[in-house]
Amino acid sequence: MLWGGEFVKFLKKKLSELLVQYKALVIMAVYAVFYLTAFFYLERRTVAVHEINFAVDAYIPFCEVFIVPYLLWFPYVALTVVLLCIRDKEESERLVAFLMAGMTIFIVVSAVFPNGHNLRPKAFDHESIFIDLIRNLYATDTPTNILPSIHVYNSVAIMIAVWRSKCFAGHKVIKAAMLALGVSIIFSTVLIKQHSMLDVLLALLLSAVMYSICYKRATVREKRISELRIK
Repeated sequence: MLWGGEFVKFLKKKLSELLVQYKALVIMAVYAVFYLTAFFYLERRTVAVHEINFAVDAYIPFCEVFIVPYLLWFPYVALTVVLLCIRDKEESERLVAFLMAGMTIFIVVSAVFPNGHNLRPKAFDHESIFIDLIRNLYATDTPTNILPSIHVYNSVAIMIAVWRSKCFAGHKVIKAAMLALGVSIIFSTVLIKQHSMLDVLLALLLSAVMYSICYKRATVREKRISELRIK
């Protein structure tokens, strides 16, 4: 049985081991506190907002049922990050880097270029559980600070990680379902009028840029290191 100083040393050792083993998860958790603090500050500040107008938005129908995948985004991202951080260290580190990079850029854009849209329906011609959920969403999440769409960006990040991770190798049905949910979340952002199509396109563009940095370059660097070790 451990007492006093020995217990403290034992506890420190175990904590150090956990921090090393789940480094990506710890980093993501700490970053999430920073991100949410910055996000809610930006949501509540009073500034002039630049309204985003994109012609194609007028042709996109409002589809209430897509509130379901939109809300599923929260567990979709959180649970996948936790799973990969526990079971796939290499992939989780790239995923966390990908997420943090895009979310930081989003915070910077929102801070220097306050933006929003006026696409939400003014009234609903019928009632349903989906409409109730959308009303609740509209009441808690303003149509500001939307560029680029983090719903889209993070969904792309998760789909990339799911496609690449050994955790889903051999689980074709689960992988297909995860990818399908990611695509439906992306569609949901414009179908419930939470985002403009411009937000989606810029999020996809940012995803492509971050992929080349967080994945392709990292793969090339690791390949070179491996070749040097063999020599």
